[in-house]
Amino acid sequence: MLFGITRQAYYQYYWQAEETSFEQELVIKKVLSIRKNHLRIGGRKLLVLLDSFLLENQIKIGRDALFDLLAANNLLIRRRKRRVHTTNSFHWLRKYPNLVREYVPSRSNQLWVSDITYWRFKERFLYISFITDAYSHKIVGFQLDKTLEAASTIRALEMALEEASGPVIGLIHHSDRGIQYCSKDYVKLLQDNQIQISMTENGDPLENALAERVNGIIKEEYLDCYQVETFQEASILLTQVVQLYNKERPHMSIGNFTPEEIHQTNQKKERLWKNYYTKKCTLVNPL
Repeated sequence: MLFGITRQAYYQYYWQAEETSFEQELVIKKVLSIRKNHLRIGGRKLLVLLDSFLLENQIKIGRDALFDLLAANNLLIRRRKRRVHTTNSFHWLRKYPNLVREYVPSRSNQLWVSDITYWRFKERFLYISFITDAYSHKIVGFQLDKTLEAASTIRALEMALEEASGPVIGLIHHSDRGIQYCSKDYVKLLQDNQIQISMTENGDPLENALAERVNGIIKEEYLDCYQVETFQEASILLTQVVQLYNKERPHMSIGNFTPEEIHQTNQKKERLWKNYYTKKCTLVNPL
């Protein structure tokens, strides 16, 4: 016995420390492997993606321990702030009322939410139009363009309609009051497909929260991590990123399933995050 510690206790502590160090190294290698595609995915989503790996290797690690391990290896993600506005709602075109106050969809293709976001490209911006299914959170339509013309939003809507592969009875399309969504051609395409039109009524981002959240995820966790040299490269990368978002990234707001899984099965969702807003608001299924 040395300093009140038996030889057995000393070696037991030594081997436990060695085992812990080895397990942590395995976890870090797996995290780096996941982040090859999901470059800025957060710790909670990582824990979901690590689940089968941890079971296979009989490694026990909880959320707090994972966050400590990520922090020790400089792998925690800091969120970035948005600064560019893409909505021009000061125009003469008709604006439609908000139809989705307190509305909660019960299946896919009941409510689509749309928005436009920017992507910094060299010394200027590219613009992305997204359409997201509010039930499954799947991006069903998207389009990249060099300008804010309405044509890109129309192409995104056409993609979403093609993805639906059939009549979208009872569907509501919700967006901000931007000129692209109020344009004659865009409204006509919605009306031709018997889609109800809903729009935000003020500048509160909570009126289109899911669309805003999707913008942030796609940019902060994926696009902002890459440098592209041409518009074609940017278009290809965006397509790849949308596939990763739809088919691989888990969402706490849909029970840590992927959007594709929920969209195809319409299974009941279990929200795994808390809403800290104390007042009632026009919140459309945030992530």
